Amino acid sequence: MEFCPICANMLQFGLELGNGRFRCLTCPYVCFIQNKAKIRNEKILTKKDMDIIVSENDGLERMPHTEATCPNCHHDRAAFYEQQTRSADEPATLFFTCLQCKHKWNQ
Repeated sequence: MEFCPICANMLQFGLELGNGRFRCLTCPYVCFIQNKAKIRNEKILTKKDMDIIVSENDGLERMPHTEATCPNCHHDRAAFYEQQTRSADEPATLFFTCLQCKHKWNQ
């Protein structure tokens, strides 16, 4: 990190005609980089273990239930959730899962 010798603000790095330079955004100070310094920005990402919030087995018990007729087995109870599938100015889509045959449909 470099600072301007005139106004003490942090200098911004930029490329001009393939040459690196630091320039001050407050005053007209510019410092061209003379040597072949390599600037490297590296971040090592580590994968974290994921917490299972709802598994496939217990998901239906934790979801809200409603009266909805299954088009597959005609059972009258289903678990449901709501998801925004289109643009924000349109209503969300309701997804249902039959509690008896596990058939999935949306509305």
